[in-house]
Amino acid sequence: MTNWLPNLDNDPDQGRKGPLYLRLAERIEADIAGGILPPGTKLPPQRNLAFDIGVTIGTVGRAYNLIRERGLVSGEVGRGTYVMDPKAAGLVAPASPSEPFGGTRSTFVHSGLIRLDSTAAVEVGQAELMGSTLTEITRQHPNEIASYSRSLPASWRDAGVRWLSGAGWSPDGESVVPTLGAHSAILAAIAAVTVPGDKIAFEDLTYCSAARSVNLMGRRSIIMHTQNGSATPEDFERLCAQQHPKLVFLMPSLHNPTAFTMPEDYRRATAEIARRYNVWIIEDEIYGSLVEDGHVKIAAFAPERTFVIGGMSKSVAAGLRGGWVACPPHLAARVHTAHKMVTGGLPFLMAELTARLVNSGDADEIRARVRNEVRSRGAIARQALAGIEFSTQPLSAFLWVKLPDPWLSATFKNAALNEGVLIDDEDEFKTGRTEKTFHRVRLGITVPGSGEELKNGLTVLRRLMVTDNASYDSYS
Repeated sequence: MTNWLPNLDNDPDQGRKGPLYLRLAERIEADIAGGILPPGTKLPPQRNLAFDIGVTIGTVGRAYNLIRERGLVSGEVGRGTYVMDPKAAGLVAPASPSEPFGGTRSTFVHSGLIRLDSTAAVEVGQAELMGSTLTEITRQHPNEIASYSRSLPASWRDAGVRWLSGAGWSPDGESVVPTLGAHSAILAAIAAVTVPGDKIAFEDLTYCSAARSVNLMGRRSIIMHTQNGSATPEDFERLCAQQHPKLVFLMPSLHNPTAFTMPEDYRRATAEIARRYNVWIIEDEIYGSLVEDGHVKIAAFAPERTFVIGGMSKSVAAGLRGGWVACPPHLAARVHTAHKMVTGGLPFLMAELTARLVNSGDADEIRARVRNEVRSRGAIARQALAGIEFSTQPLSAFLWVKLPDPWLSATFKNAALNEGVLIDDEDEFKTGRTEKTFHRVRLGITVPGSGEELKNGLTVLRRLMVTDNASYDSYS
């Protein structure tokens, strides 16, 4: 371990305003680029660094998460966070100020890597449809674009009703709140019905950005253990009786990362348990929007306590920060206010574009193209990984792959990166420290530019999986 401490006071970019966690992350990047933190260096534990530089542990945690997402470090629960080799990772310096997206930032960009670490909607020509609609909006609403959004047009709510409806369930338009994507919808719902100190239940594997965010908000995330990729009603009731959570976060359709879909009897039982213990429910349907034959929603069994979350990032376009939350009765105004407080407000251009795409049917057309491409890529993945254990579904944007012995999840991630492939290890989805080890990785199939690129990446991973890793050196 090094005695390194980030010198934020002498940061050459200190005049540039920005969140402290972002400045800390960029200082770490700069020190890696400058050789101050060479490959293999173990960064200080988050709690120690927070104490030494006088910030919260949440600030350090967000900075470490950011640099890990950028491929600069690797981390394993109980082992620590280590600097990776920028050359082995295929990282290059940022563009000069005269180049596009250049400037004063010290951010590295990925070059020549195959990205299987994301599940954004696959590129199917969205720009053409979105571009014409944007042109129309800017011509028709120049004043609204230049100012703040001060109202919620009925068309924005109507789009949410249309997008969230399915399997015989449909929200009331007055209960729908348009949001700046699904993540902000989750935070707004949590902020609206909980207070600092409240416990929020998450499955032991889940969308961990939500779990980390609630900790930053002063809530406490608690772990609900799962079986075969889903929390069982028995596990949920035991947790309610012992820990008394105020809210539970669930992804019942195409669960991330296990690709499991919760059976209807589980959904019904979960709703009944939540009602008995007075627990709010967030039903995240961000991946569920890819499913053609929708599953009955938990909200159909417990409408008085369930928030249904939906968005565009997995099925239309990740850059289109549009989403909605359908609220229990009489809570929409509170959630709308909470959303404004946690995000700063909803930009007119994004909300109007999202609504028009949905209400015109263009979003459905894009989603149909995305579904076809996901099916095609899923077939490529199943063929490339034939004989290897994994979980997926025909319209899943990812695979949850069991690693052959003796591979460990974090070690395999490092080996893949050294071979030019970015993937997510299991730690990316763990709610917190747990003795449970899955020895799995998640492989996203939608971001590579073509099916051929996806196949090449999977071929590399398959070769690694069937190779004994006894001689593998993370920092060679």
